[in-house]
Amino acid sequence: MASQNFLHELVGSLSQGAAGNPTVAMVEAAFRHHDLHWRYVNMEVPPAGLADAVRGARAMGFRGFNCSMPHKVAVIPLLDGLGESAALIGAVNCVVRRGEQLIGENTDGKGFLKSLQEICDPRGKNIVMFGAGGAARAVAVEVGLVGAKHITVVNRSEPRGRELVDTLRTKAKLDADFVVWRGDYTVPPATDIVINASSIGLYNADARLALNLDSLKPNMVVADVVFSPPQTRLLRDAAARGCRTLDGLGMLVNQGAIGVQYWTGVNPDAGAMRIALEQAMGL
Repeated sequence: MASQNFLHELVGSLSQGAAGNPTVAMVEAAFRHHDLHWRYVNMEVPPAGLADAVRGARAMGFRGFNCSMPHKVAVIPLLDGLGESAALIGAVNCVVRRGEQLIGENTDGKGFLKSLQEICDPRGKNIVMFGAGGAARAVAVEVGLVGAKHITVVNRSEPRGRELVDTLRTKAKLDADFVVWRGDYTVPPATDIVINASSIGLYNADARLALNLDSLKPNMVVADVVFSPPQTRLLRDAAARGCRTLDGLGMLVNQGAIGVQYWTGVNPDAGAMRIALEQAMGL
């Protein structure tokens, strides 16, 4: 429950580069919209200071905090436990105080899933996903846990791609396979959903995903986890071929909303959060 006096409940963001984080505006907008006496404090924490920062959050009664790279994995041994998704993904981006314990969650994939479900139910669908990093792991686990039929991981690094597929098969009991990404990938005709879960296109509206665009069909959904710019070259090319498209802003808003719900118990207004995020990004 939020504080009823002049003190504020605190949550925070532990990042290596804290300047200009648009998440602050988005989360604080949710607190204002729901008249919650909470503050979201952005703190720059170098890797060597992470353990001290977590101890400080405990001592000061923080209700939780977000973690960005490179802290998403390093924070795990400093916590008291992990949620199901975070354990499968092997990374934490949201920490929640439950009683006297700090529990690690991962809201990245959950945010993407919620955004995807607004236009397409991944249950029973064939999915092609580019990338095998942290975002890709989170997305694959979440769409798999709700019943995706098959996930094809396409990645340039073979060890990382095979490791992700092995995790999906053995730990999450999902049907998945791996394809080494060489040249322009051709999407199989039976594919329902195409996801760019790599960083290609981030801060570069003209960056090209190595993909055979002729293999995109109008019945496919094409999604991108990249949030800046919202309309990546992939999404523009897919829309021109009649595909339904999904930008990365929805994922960012929804993962933030899930974090607010974890910390406060309030289901926040995602619309108010998106407006604040777009204003902070100058969109």
